[in-house]
Amino acid sequence: MASIDSGTPASTSSLPPRSLAARLGITSVPRDELRRRYTQSGSSFVKIMGADVHYVDEGSGDIIVMIHGFASSLHTWNRVADELKREHRVIRLDLPPFGVTGPLRSSSGAIETMNLPTYRRFIDTFMQALGISRATFMGNSLGGLIAWDYAVRHRDAVERLVLIDSAGFPMKLPIYIGLFNSALVRVSSPWWLPEVIVKSAVRNVYGDPRKIDAVTLRRYVEFFHGEGTRTAIGKMVPTLDFEDVDTDVLKTLDVPTLVLWGAKDRWIPTAHAAEFASRIPGAKSVMYPGLGHIPMEEAPERVMADLRAFLGTRGARVPVDEGTRRAPA
Repeated sequence: MASIDSGTPASTSSLPPRSLAARLGITSVPRDELRRRYTQSGSSFVKIMGADVHYVDEGSGDIIVMIHGFASSLHTWNRVADELKREHRVIRLDLPPFGVTGPLRSSSGAIETMNLPTYRRFIDTFMQALGISRATFMGNSLGGLIAWDYAVRHRDAVERLVLIDSAGFPMKLPIYIGLFNSALVRVSSPWWLPEVIVKSAVRNVYGDPRKIDAVTLRRYVEFFHGEGTRTAIGKMVPTLDFEDVDTDVLKTLDVPTLVLWGAKDRWIPTAHAAEFASRIPGAKSVMYPGLGHIPMEEAPERVMADLRAFLGTRGARVPVDEGTRRAPA
């Protein structure tokens, strides 16, 4: 099995300069420009709820569906997907209003509010559109909530479940998200939101911000500055109230589950890892010292060792013990 290189900075030579207006967030990146820059060789589009949803479908075998988190994109799974597609069919998608997909819009063109009921309808429709009746689900952050909620609602459709720094339990929103609870920010952000704020937020989700290369950082900025995305986020954030999420239902899940967590997660409390592991019967849990909110992007080689063991794929090196353990740094 080839090793995964997670420490080599990408070249900045291919990055076009951004204008002052773009850096200040006064202008937005057009959707067709995002499509041109960030689709991949395996990219496809499917019409879901009126939107052209960007997804990548690669490999063959048992199906794995990967769902990213808030303000991220399917690219966060790139290096893990490259390994898993050797033995599995791996499907990744850009959730609305993020990535290449962007916001959902009503028949009148108004941007839809993305709350949990809307995400339920969206992911159900996506699975139906691709004809997927059973799969392993992997979800990070908001994507983790969507993944375990899908498993609860479709008991026979989820073969395995991997939750990576998953949302679901009551918590205070990270400061970079909570800003959008301010009416002033919601009104002003579509017209002015400096990229320095977005870059600071991205660095905050890494345990070691020095691991972020310039190309990855630019991708996050341009997706956040994508046409319509900031308006959609402003409508979405006030609905992110995890107090109303029923996490007791996790006790009824009968799905092999792996809970992975970065010990330096600054966005979701690390104590939530134990909450998931204690509620889901038989769940296994791994805590990664030094890693942040998106460990599969920050250190894919460390995450892959545990995924291989959990999925039973070739090259599994590290057994996943019952209960909670700490992965080697």
